[in-house]
Amino acid sequence: MRLYKVLSVLLEYPEQELIDNLPEIRSIIDESANIDAAEKVAMRKLLDHLTSMSLTEMQTEYVKTFDLTPEHSLHLTHHLFGEDSDRDRGPALIDLSEMFKEYGVKTVTNELPDYLPLILEFASYLDESEATVFLSDVNKVLVLLTDNLTKAESPYVAPLSIIKNRASLTRLAA
Repeated sequence: MRLYKVLSVLLEYPEQELIDNLPEIRSIIDESANIDAAEKVAMRKLLDHLTSMSLTEMQTEYVKTFDLTPEHSLHLTHHLFGEDSDRDRGPALIDLSEMFKEYGVKTVTNELPDYLPLILEFASYLDESEATVFLSDVNKVLVLLTDNLTKAESPYVAPLSIIKNRASLTRLAA
């Protein structure tokens, strides 16, 4: 689903390519029938914020938000098992890697498979109900991460809120 690809791009470490593609991302959001009005408002707010900054400012904010604040880590197993629990995280990371392989997804990144942008990239290949079921497995972490970003008044709460809301199995029942 295209929305998950957009969210993945917005949650990646910002490079010049992101700045170059912000107008296209805005168009995708504006034109998408799969994104509701509230989600569009939240995403436009984030895009306005990103557009107002230089690349260096974006990168600095990103590092402060996600790399220097463990409560905001985009490595999802960190929130489940903690930083010092490699023994517990290892099997979960292996399971994710194996799932990616089963679907024929080759990762061309040095990130661990629990990195949220990579998970969203994978979800973008699934149909909407499959993506919801897949992401529902990490909903508890998405709720925690969204709450932490809300408390920090981070502009990145917008994409996390959308992911969290879409990762609920109650969406499928509606």
